[in-house]
Amino acid sequence: MQSIRLGRTGLVVSRVGFGSIPIQRLSDDDAVAVIRTCLERGMTYIDTANAYSTSEGRIGRALKEWKKAVVISTKTQSRTAEGVAAHLAQSLKMLQVDSIDLYQFHNVSSFPELEKILDPNGPIPVVQEAIRAGKVKHMGITSHQIDVAKETVKSGRFETIMYPFNFIAHEPGEELSALAAKHDVGFIAMKPFAGGMIDNAALAIKYLLRFDNVVPIVGMERLAEIDQVVRLAEGTADLTKAEQVEMERIRRETGNRFCRRCDYCQPCTTGIPISTVMSYPTMVRRMPPKNVVSGWIADAVDKAAGCTECGACEERCPYHLPIREMLAENVATYRRLKEEWQRTNPAQQ
Repeated sequence: MQSIRLGRTGLVVSRVGFGSIPIQRLSDDDAVAVIRTCLERGMTYIDTANAYSTSEGRIGRALKEWKKAVVISTKTQSRTAEGVAAHLAQSLKMLQVDSIDLYQFHNVSSFPELEKILDPNGPIPVVQEAIRAGKVKHMGITSHQIDVAKETVKSGRFETIMYPFNFIAHEPGEELSALAAKHDVGFIAMKPFAGGMIDNAALAIKYLLRFDNVVPIVGMERLAEIDQVVRLAEGTADLTKAEQVEMERIRRETGNRFCRRCDYCQPCTTGIPISTVMSYPTMVRRMPPKNVVSGWIADAVDKAAGCTECGACEERCPYHLPIREMLAENVATYRRLKEEWQRTNPAQQ
């Protein structure tokens, strides 16, 4: 597989990387088999996070005794120095490594959150000290909000930016790609399949390969998926006329029913995490059944059940999404899935 330089980190990684969210759904042995197959097929960039439950541990097991070069990136959602230090120690232990190639602040999608990250008494010094100690090699950040992402790129504080980028929600990603290239910041593209909205892998991968400074990370859990993605990554980025027409059709069909997670709809008057709940169908497709009816996901959807339908979010949405209608649909789906889970898993209640 071709390689790409990840901005000023100087890290050279495979043209397409491995995203580890889906392997949470597999058994330990099957997850390790998927990771090892990706490595054997030439993927040298592996992305995970402290928040991805079993993912780090399975990657650590898969990498044990692996002798070839691999770049490991993980993330922390903590916004405090103490929390980041704890997450970093845990990640090193689970991944079974002495050093993490790229350590990222996870989902920094508001300016108040960015201020917490950049606080001189906050988490930044923890990672900087880890770099001096050799426990971390490079520092990056991930975001779902375009204005915050652009500010982090321009700040000069981070070596990489991870942001949602696909041919449906393409305008912000294209703008950010150019900005990242200007500042020599590595661009890692999450959600290349728009969180499951794009079924055509050829269109999704070929579109992103047109950007020579972008590394798409693809979540995979089946061996056939690996073969397909690797073939595409090794092929041409040229789109045929028919493929371009199909991309436009998918964009039109998706239309107002796709949340870009820009969060311009916030703040909600009743505290609903709108973009999280709007993404619920995608979570259902990508995560274990228990995870989408419990924990933080359940808490978010339960809040949406209290929507007062004031409509303020829809007035602020730049894509004119029918947010109230979509929230109600997702609450109904959540309740149905929760009822099914409780009926079929009585011992785990």
